[in-house]
Amino acid sequence: MKKSTDKRGALSPEKEANMAFTKKNYMLVLIGLAVIIVGFVLMSGGGSPDPANIFTGDELFSFRRITLAPIVVIGGFVFIGYAIMKRPKNS
Repeated sequence: MKKSTDKRGALSPEKEANMAFTKKNYMLVLIGLAVIIVGFVLMSGGGSPDPANIFTGDELFSFRRITLAPIVVIGGFVFIGYAIMKRPKNS
């Protein structure tokens, strides 16, 4: 029986061609996850030292939290969709 991996543990080219995702697909998915995490980090923060007595809507309703962060998160999900659908080039 022929081994499908070489000495380094990498898949042989014919075995890799039969896989649904390539290494590049996985890397693109990880980049998309990082973009989503950045979007959620942009949404967070802005704690007040005394939230019961001092409330400023400027921090809560800032452009960064209301507009930019959701766009970044949605962009990350779209990028992950692209990463899943991307096919390897047949050479």
